[in-house]
Amino acid sequence: MWIPTKTKKYGVAIYNWKGDTRFGLPLEIGETVQILEESSGWYRGFSTKNRSIKGIFPQSYIHLKPCKVDNEGLFESVVPLEDSVVREVTLVLREWGDIWKKLYVQREQYKFETVGKVMRDLLEWRRQLVSGTLTQDQTRELKMKIIAKIDWGNRKLGLDLVPRQGAQMIDPDSMSVVELYHYHVSSAENSQGLSARGTIRKKEQKKTLTHHLYFCMRDFGHHIGEDTEIYFSLYDASKQKYISERFLVKISKEGFSNYVEKLHSNCTVFTDLGNSDLNKDIFLIAHVMRIGKMIYSDSSKKTEKNAVLQQQVFKRPHGVAVYNLGDYLTTKEGDSEEKELNMKVYQGEEKDFHQLHEFIIRQSGKYNALACAPNYGIMTSVKMLHGGLTNLKEENAMLFKNVSLTSKLGFPDVIMPGDVRNDLYLILERGEFERGGKSVGKNIEVTIMVLDSEKNVIKGCLWGASGQEGTSEYNSMIIYHHNSPAWAENVRLTLPIDKFAGAHVRLEYRHCSTREKNDKKLFGFSFIRLMDKDGAAVQDCQHELYIYKCEDPQKLENCGYLSHPSFSKDFEGNHESVGQFSRSHKELVFVKTLLCSTKLTQNVDLLALLRWKSHPEKIQDSLQRVLRLGDEELVKFLQDVLDALFALFSTEDGNSTAYSGLVFHVLVSIFNLLDGSKYQHFKPVLDAYIRNHFAAALVYKGLLTSVQHCADWVLSFEKQEPIQKCYKSLEYIFKLIIQSRLLFSRATCGQYEDSFRRDLYSVFSSLNKMLTVNDPHIINTQVALLVSISAVYEQLIEVLPTIEVTKLAATLLDAIPKDLPVLLVQAKLSCIKNLITSKLFQDDESRNILLATACKHLRTQLHRRDELKLCTDILGEILSFLFKQRKQFDGQGKINNCMHHDVETLCINVLDILVQAVLSIIDRDTKILGCLVACLIGILQLLDEFHYKRLWEILVGPNLDRKPLKDFLLRIFLVFRNLVRLEVFPPDWLVIKMVVNNVMLRASQELAQPLAFKFLDSRSGYFDKDLWTDYFNLAVDYLTQKPLQLEHFSEVKREKIIEKYGDMRVLMGFQILSMWSQLGECKLHFIPSMVGPFLKVTLVPEIELRKATLHIFFDMMECEQRARGNFRQVESELIDKLDILISENKGDDEYRRLFNTMEHLSAVLLDRVQSEDLAWKESGAAFISSITRLLERLLDYRSVIEGDENRDKRMSCTFNLLNFYKNEFNRKEMYLRYIYKLHDLHLSAENYTEAAFTMKLYADQLTWSSTTMIADANFPNFTECQVKEKLYRQIINYFDKGKCWEKGIPLLKELATLYETQFFDYKALSDILKYQAKFYDNILTQLRPEPEYFRVGFYGLSFPLFVRNKQFVYRGLEYERIGAFTQRLQTEFPSAQILMKNTPPDDSIINSEGQYIQICNVKPIPETNPVTTATGIPEKISRFYYYNDVKRFQCDRPVHKGIIDKENEIKTLWIERMILEIENHLPGILRWFEVIDRQTDEIPPVKYACETMQSVELELRQLVTTYTVEPKRNLNPFTMRLQGIIDANVQGGISKYQQAFFTQEFAKLCPEHMPHVYTLKNLILEAMQVIEEGLDLHGRLAPAGVVPLHQRLLERFAQLRESLGALSKIKRQIPESIVNTPLPPLPVDKRLMAVENGTRTSSGTYDYLSEQRTLENDDIYTKPMENERTFPNRENLTLPMTNTTAPPIPQRELRPRSQGFNTSFTEVQTPTRGLDYNSSSLPLMKSRNSDSYDIPLPPKPTHSRERSLTKPPSPRLLRHASMTPTDGTSPLRNSWSDSGVEEAPPLPPRSHTPDKRLVGFSNEAPPNIPKRGQKKSTSSLVGPDGFVTVECGYELTPDSLRDSGISMSENSNLNNLNNTCYEDFDLKSHQQEMNISSSPYEDSPKLENPPPIPPKSSLACSSSLNSSLELTSSLERKREVDGATPESEKEEKSP
Repeated sequence: MWIPTKTKKYGVAIYNWKGDTRFGLPLEIGETVQILEESSGWYRGFSTKNRSIKGIFPQSYIHLKPCKVDNEGLFESVVPLEDSVVREVTLVLREWGDIWKKLYVQREQYKFETVGKVMRDLLEWRRQLVSGTLTQDQTRELKMKIIAKIDWGNRKLGLDLVPRQGAQMIDPDSMSVVELYHYHVSSAENSQGLSARGTIRKKEQKKTLTHHLYFCMRDFGHHIGEDTEIYFSLYDASKQKYISERFLVKISKEGFSNYVEKLHSNCTVFTDLGNSDLNKDIFLIAHVMRIGKMIYSDSSKKTEKNAVLQQQVFKRPHGVAVYNLGDYLTTKEGDSEEKELNMKVYQGEEKDFHQLHEFIIRQSGKYNALACAPNYGIMTSVKMLHGGLTNLKEENAMLFKNVSLTSKLGFPDVIMPGDVRNDLYLILERGEFERGGKSVGKNIEVTIMVLDSEKNVIKGCLWGASGQEGTSEYNSMIIYHHNSPAWAENVRLTLPIDKFAGAHVRLEYRHCSTREKNDKKLFGFSFIRLMDKDGAAVQDCQHELYIYKCEDPQKLENCGYLSHPSFSKDFEGNHESVGQFSRSHKELVFVKTLLCSTKLTQNVDLLALLRWKSHPEKIQDSLQRVLRLGDEELVKFLQDVLDALFALFSTEDGNSTAYSGLVFHVLVSIFNLLDGSKYQHFKPVLDAYIRNHFAAALVYKGLLTSVQHCADWVLSFEKQEPIQKCYKSLEYIFKLIIQSRLLFSRATCGQYEDSFRRDLYSVFSSLNKMLTVNDPHIINTQVALLVSISAVYEQLIEVLPTIEVTKLAATLLDAIPKDLPVLLVQAKLSCIKNLITSKLFQDDESRNILLATACKHLRTQLHRRDELKLCTDILGEILSFLFKQRKQFDGQGKINNCMHHDVETLCINVLDILVQAVLSIIDRDTKILGCLVACLIGILQLLDEFHYKRLWEILVGPNLDRKPLKDFLLRIFLVFRNLVRLEVFPPDWLVIKMVVNNVMLRASQELAQPLAFKFLDSRSGYFDKDLWTDYFNLAVDYLTQKPLQLEHFSEVKREKIIEKYGDMRVLMGFQILSMWSQLGECKLHFIPSMVGPFLKVTLVPEIELRKATLHIFFDMMECEQRARGNFRQVESELIDKLDILISENKGDDEYRRLFNTMEHLSAVLLDRVQSEDLAWKESGAAFISSITRLLERLLDYRSVIEGDENRDKRMSCTFNLLNFYKNEFNRKEMYLRYIYKLHDLHLSAENYTEAAFTMKLYADQLTWSSTTMIADANFPNFTECQVKEKLYRQIINYFDKGKCWEKGIPLLKELATLYETQFFDYKALSDILKYQAKFYDNILTQLRPEPEYFRVGFYGLSFPLFVRNKQFVYRGLEYERIGAFTQRLQTEFPSAQILMKNTPPDDSIINSEGQYIQICNVKPIPETNPVTTATGIPEKISRFYYYNDVKRFQCDRPVHKGIIDKENEIKTLWIERMILEIENHLPGILRWFEVIDRQTDEIPPVKYACETMQSVELELRQLVTTYTVEPKRNLNPFTMRLQGIIDANVQGGISKYQQAFFTQEFAKLCPEHMPHVYTLKNLILEAMQVIEEGLDLHGRLAPAGVVPLHQRLLERFAQLRESLGALSKIKRQIPESIVNTPLPPLPVDKRLMAVENGTRTSSGTYDYLSEQRTLENDDIYTKPMENERTFPNRENLTLPMTNTTAPPIPQRELRPRSQGFNTSFTEVQTPTRGLDYNSSSLPLMKSRNSDSYDIPLPPKPTHSRERSLTKPPSPRLLRHASMTPTDGTSPLRNSWSDSGVEEAPPLPPRSHTPDKRLVGFSNEAPPNIPKRGQKKSTSSLVGPDGFVTVECGYELTPDSLRDSGISMSENSNLNNLNNTCYEDFDLKSHQQEMNISSSPYEDSPKLENPPPIPPKSSLACSSSLNSSLELTSSLERKREVDGATPESEKEEKSP
């Protein structure tokens, strides 16, 4: 039992299932299914690929997925509950998969590979997402990567843009159109920012202010032999200073190894680089120091091993490496992956070590590369990181693990609140020391230490570099023997803040002896205090420190030196004192300090302000100085500074103090400071201060007064900057005012509330007043106020009711004057925007006021069309807010009146002006357009019926004036039309386009209402045609716009759209119909103008809509008929528009079906035309059928309108249309248009003759009138006569180019007459006559190859209608043979299959969905005219008429009747001749015409022999004539022809005719053919004379090499003449003489006579294919007559039919048979029937008309000319059979190679099958089938003496299928017939047509004994019988090959 599923709704097939059970639904792996019901082990449902097919499938094949079901029940839709990105990848892969395959088919290799790669990536990433093993960060990152790839792919494949919010697709229903637009913009930008690899290109950095450089040392490529320290730092070469502290990597003497890496991290991050630091001059500097002996040498290594004691170690300079990071940091490359750097180390002199990096950078000074053995430099890598350090640590946790940070020297560009740093950098620069009486300099080492106020050394506070632990002492490097060493070492001092006061740094100087045993020897020291007595830290500058002498370290322990000055400006030390330490006056050390501290200040002024109470007299001075103070210092001590300022601002009772003004000034400066980018992050700090720490409860009075003072005295200030600063910081001033007031009112329970309000209102009134002042001097101040004031209103809500605050805001905005400078306009609009996004707008009442004010100002701006960007921003905010509100209330099911009112306000105030604004810029390509349109659509989206009514009321006004309403409607219709026609949004923005269309559809329904009620008043007769026309045009444009043509979309996309919006075209269509129906009598206004637009509607492939629209045409016809008595206008317009529409490639097959199928036609137009009693019933019905036929032709034309390969098809369609417009509609202008089109097509194909005939159609329309002007755009202001003359000249020129001079001559004659008798223009006459003479010359002298003609049949239903199942005769191009022609047709119909057989196609082909083409040569039959009938006309003149101006063509094919004589097949060789007639003469206006009539006739063998002899004689005569005139020609063709006639090896030639026809037997058997026999005799005799002449001529011309052959020919001719001896003696008889005509046979059975009826004209194309008639009653044999004639005795030849057992079949020699010749074409008369060899015994084959017989002929082989088959064919028979003209000399063309004298290899043996019919005689098993290789095969035949063995052999080779039918067996009389494939001949149909049964027993129930046949009295008879029987067996074999079952076998099987 099937149970509907509740939860199991969605699954995926995990195996393939064939669905091989009843109702089974086949599934492929991965296919998704929706499940409807379940039963034991089975589900029932459908695949989401094809929802219409439902079926069952096993549960075990399905993996269920969780899902959510929308609108349960009949139309439920199921969405899987999986991650939205996973789901999207699934859908995308499916969609791309289809496209991917198409790319492969279209050979788009690059796209195919790229898309394939991206798809594989997506699959892999989807797998990772689904696996659920990623962290949240990884998942987020992966999703963004996936989305980026998808968007890239969509863009590359031209698919639609997917608007997104982050990684999520957006639901267009959840937001307003404006928001949707902005999401589209941002998504498009993101998608554009993707690179070809699908990775995200970094968008322009959103001005990241902080950057960091990750650095890692990878390897050290030097061997130094001692421990090494490398100090890395960043250096700015332009400023010549280091910008970071140093980072240290230590390397042990064993070298750089992993072991070392783990101990000392080799990576760091150089932090806090600002944008200014990322410049071209940043270098990475590496200082390499050696830690070890003073002087290192390899020899010292040996001593090391023995030394047990620890020696002294020194830090010695070794080398420097630099690398320019400028390019990496400044280019986009800086955003990419890690970059490897190789730094080369250089050495210089030790004294220059401090500036060696400068030398290397500037490439000056003395230095050279390090000389030790491995020297591949220092391998490092760097990577840029952007953004705040805290975020980066989160994102790159692994990168920052165990990595030391190397700080910048100084503060970063952005200081974050909470950043704590307390570093003092001491840069040990250089020293000046005395020599001290020694000849060499000292080796000086400096030791740095820090001592606190207690004189103790502070532990671990010194850092020589990051990347190591802090130390208590720092030892500098040693410059060898140098008294003025420069160290340039940077040491960081990091002290706790409490230790700073009283602390000092001491530098001790020691001399280090080169001798290792000696200790370092102290000889002096310096010191520097870290803080002065006022608490200010040591200043950032260079200090020249005094050096005090001291050699005893213990003296320094109690710091007795502190009373001394440390440098010259040290005021704390006593410069006069003389203590235990003496100063060395000539010695100095230079150090620099740099303080980076958030806790300490070096600023004395700041300290003075903070300690104002201790020095009240200095307050004024301090405040002045603080204004000039550095910003960093102020921000560091913000809270303390503010506290001090507020204490100074007012007294305890709130009154002002002497410093109030200055304090206010300082406050404003600080607030402005926080607005800068560097400190913007400190605003929260300020907010926190105001909220939590601010305690000055009374300052509000003073602050309000100060603000008001600024406003009141604004004009009197010379400098506006302080006031501007005040207004810029209004937000914080008011925060303080409000906080202060709240503190006060809490403390006093709301005291002085009124006075506070008064003050507040007073301030605002001053501000309003200031805004009204129009003075350029204060514009910037006003701008500053407007920009910051909106934030103030939000603050005021805390102390005033919201509505009051809103009124204040509205008053302020209204105070602003109308005409403002641009800056103020922008400020005003920004202010409005800020107010709309503020809390005020969320309050219903306030919103009402604000919205009205905003609309007023917006209206002004929109009217002026300026600042549209800001206007759209404001509108966008309003619409988004209202949309969300409405969504929220709709969700709760509530109605909000305020909301409703707000929308009304918007609609009434803004809609009309917005429409005008859009209209004014819609045709400009401005960025703002999209946003403006989105706003317009956004408003319409919110409107409901009530709003529209209200709008109509407002527009019409109290005076009921229709004009404003009309203007509005016209404008909005125009905007809508433009939206539909122009690409306002990019083509791939489908989502927003659909939303816009949906809104427009709803809006147009409302906009149509006033049309019916206000602009169509039947009572007053008022009707506004313009408005209605605009509406209809809009509706039609809407319907036919590209984005709504769903049938062009993929199935998935189409389903989505229909599910969401339905087919919007249909809704609009029915809207049109509803409006049309309301028009009544006014419909006449739209005739004929609306015919075209409504016609477009019928192009929508939606049947109901089309049907409905057709009623409109009926209405139009009816309307016009009523009003004007006819409907010519509708008719004319309909035809014009149809033509234009379809030529534009609109319309489809459904369109044709709609007009064509009777059900639609009767249901719609015809039905109405006929059912209603109308005067115009007949004309209406006729018109409709004409339109249908026109449509067929137009749609055919449309399907081939493009592409070079369709040129011929275009010609056909143009021809059809041309005739249609001429014959059916008589539309001259249309007729002419298509004449021009056809002419252009012919010209492009270089069909000059056809182009001439085409233009002649036009010329024939014109007269020689010189008065009538002509309406033709190509000939403006020309008379008919002038145009006709021009056309004639053009046509004549074309005839000349096409070598068709005969056709040009009549035109030339006509022109000559005209010039002579009418114009008397003898000059022109002279030219024309010369031209005419040239034409005559050309006819005689120019070479013109005769064209070949081909019959072509097009079968199959997928051909276009104009060729479908029709036959045509084509005129080939110059020198085009059948091979080239076939190839050309295949190019034109690439999907068509060429039928290799020429049998008529059966029903399965004709009605198949494929395309099949059948091609064969045909021979033109010249029309009878004076030239063709006359004799003695020069060949050059007559030949033209044999191949041109032809309408009839003949197509021959051989048919054997009766028993074939193996020795002489000519006896039974009948020719079936089909005569085809085409509709026009060729050449004509096309190169092909349709066959309109077919007639089939049969030519008896003797008559065919006559034709052959005639052609042989004619050809020989021509050769004789040619060689007589031109004896020097190549003699080969002449020799070959003579040899072929005289020495006919292949078919026995004339001697075979003798044997066949010149016997008594033939005269007795076929008396009715005797006239032909006499003719043949005469022809042979004539031929003999011609041969004699030929031989005579040949003998005279033959060169020596040919003489032996000539002798042989003479011998053979003598023999031939001898064999014809008796014949030559006979006098020539007149065959027509009645004496010589035998008597007719006596009448026999009527039924038999019926078989002999004559030819009929064809009526149908292929009737015989469907109707195969069997003449059941007809006996095939003739009964013996009662009065017996003298016939040979039949009984002797009766075949015994007893059941005697058949003896074994003896073998007989088998000879090769004709190439391509097979018996299946021959008509069979079985020996069992008996053959009367009288006139009726070989009856004429029933001459079948094309009803029953219309066999297409096979194409001529392309290869037959290239090779000779066995021996050259008998020329005697060859010529006539060929039917094709020859090149050059001979009038007939042969199909065999002239060079083919050598023999071809013998044909392969044919495989055989036993004769099934003979099996029927015996009950024994049939004999074994001979093996394939056997050459001989026998057939047994039963004779009176038992079994006679007859020869039965035919060879079937693959070539025979398409060969030209040259019969090549030695005894075959058939030569080169163009119909080849006899074996393809349909035997069954022939047997039935001829009443020949396929079995001896069939159709003769009355026959007890078979009738007797004549005895073997003559050779002819027996050979004839033999061949007949042999034919029968070969027929049986043929049938077996074809797979047919012989009737006899069937009978044998039956009981």
